[in-house]
Amino acid sequence: MKKWLPYIITGLLALLPLIGLSTYMMHILILVIMWTVIGMAWNLLGGYCGQVSFGHAAFFGIGAYTAGILYFKTGLSAWWGIPLSIFFVSVASLLIGYVTLRLRGPFFALGTLAIGEVCRVTAENLRDFTQGTLGIMLKERTWIDKTWYYYIILGIAVFTFISIRKIINSKLGYYFVAIREDQDAAESLGINTTLYKTIALILSGVFTGLAGAFYMNYMGYIDPEIVFALHDISIITIMVVMVGGVATFWGPVVGAVIMVLLAEMIRSIPRLGVAHQTMFGILLILIIIFLPNGIVGDFSKIRKFFRFGRAG
Repeated sequence: MKKWLPYIITGLLALLPLIGLSTYMMHILILVIMWTVIGMAWNLLGGYCGQVSFGHAAFFGIGAYTAGILYFKTGLSAWWGIPLSIFFVSVASLLIGYVTLRLRGPFFALGTLAIGEVCRVTAENLRDFTQGTLGIMLKERTWIDKTWYYYIILGIAVFTFISIRKIINSKLGYYFVAIREDQDAAESLGINTTLYKTIALILSGVFTGLAGAFYMNYMGYIDPEIVFALHDISIITIMVVMVGGVATFWGPVVGAVIMVLLAEMIRSIPRLGVAHQTMFGILLILIIIFLPNGIVGDFSKIRKFFRFGRAG
């Protein structure tokens, strides 16, 4: 059953637009799938390789601006930014890795956080190139209906899921886990930890950049405060994985569903809309205390709790 589960879920998701969902529901589904992609990308680096990044907004923003600048400067369709983002985000990831992967633990996390902020400030000041704080807006949308946007992000998500699953189940994945468990021991076994951490960073950055390029096409507008945001991109990305389950295949999926639905519920309540970051923080604290491995990682603990409740 587990072998066929990804195919069953993909098939069901592919059929959802055919049942006549509202525009709002389609929007929510698109956001859930997009955040699933970003969560899976972060999980590859932070969950499996053990390199906790607080700067994934940098990769998301670079992917978004690849599509936006391509449209703004050349007039070409911003959709070409999706394949082009693979190249530009790879180069940026290589440069970011050269600077940050010399650091370990909290120092690496702080380094990536700083890189994300550097990218935001740079995008704000390169006004001739990025339009600065004015942002970039698509004058014409490709489709008014959300169905095709849904299928495109679903295709990106399926590609990301399959790729990461193959990577983790390969020799490369075993190297990532070895580095996460004990970097010094991995080096003593002859593993080039710098090389494989760089590979993990590039792969994670590329998948995140794909989501960013899609975001530009879907939303039709970006600015540095949106796509390079520390709290709305980098922190939420970590929360998606922490809530769902670190170093699990289905954790980012579950985390994305919970975080997007929770965000929409909070925004629908006027008095709580401003305090949504506080609510997310409380949720994260509860998860860390009671489910340190996330919902998927500690699912057996959840089942035992409900069985005990029924028995009582």
